[in-house]
Amino acid sequence: MDRARDRVLAVVALTVVWVLLWGVFSWFTLLGGLLVSMLVLAVFPLPPVTFAGRLRPVGLARFAVRFMTDLVVASFQLVWTAFAGRRVPRSAVLAVRLAVRSDLHLTLCAEAVSLVPGSLIVDTDRAEGVLYIHVFDVTGAADMERFRRDVRELEERIVRAVGSDAEISMLAAGAGSIQEVAR
Repeated sequence: MDRARDRVLAVVALTVVWVLLWGVFSWFTLLGGLLVSMLVLAVFPLPPVTFAGRLRPVGLARFAVRFMTDLVVASFQLVWTAFAGRRVPRSAVLAVRLAVRSDLHLTLCAEAVSLVPGSLIVDTDRAEGVLYIHVFDVTGAADMERFRRDVRELEERIVRAVGSDAEISMLAAGAGSIQEVAR
């Protein structure tokens, strides 16, 4: 039953995108969008993603405010590094094991990390719940520890925004281990 509901939601979402891309609403556009959506889902079936959590408005607000703050701060830091030109910035690739192991949380964390300037997901290990993150302008152990803390806090904000009670308890039980992989 949940799988059928997910497919219907996917068809609706793809149809809305189709109509928006055409820029004009008409019955022809709507029917064309429905046909294309069903064809896309038949040819490229989506893997099942379970959402055991619930939307928590306070957690969503905290995530949104902090995410926007991170975007602005990271952008200014990159601009400062680019125009200051006093030193050559160093980077690192860190492995981050997430505390909550689900495809949804892995994807949400990866997207949030990649959207903030100065960090980029270079690989993931789905089975182990590990993100490999390229970090810009790392000068030493203190910067790496700060980034480790930032990723832990980001995962916690995401889980507290959309996670289940069991997933929230996983945060306290097993804060993900983070280690430096390469420099």
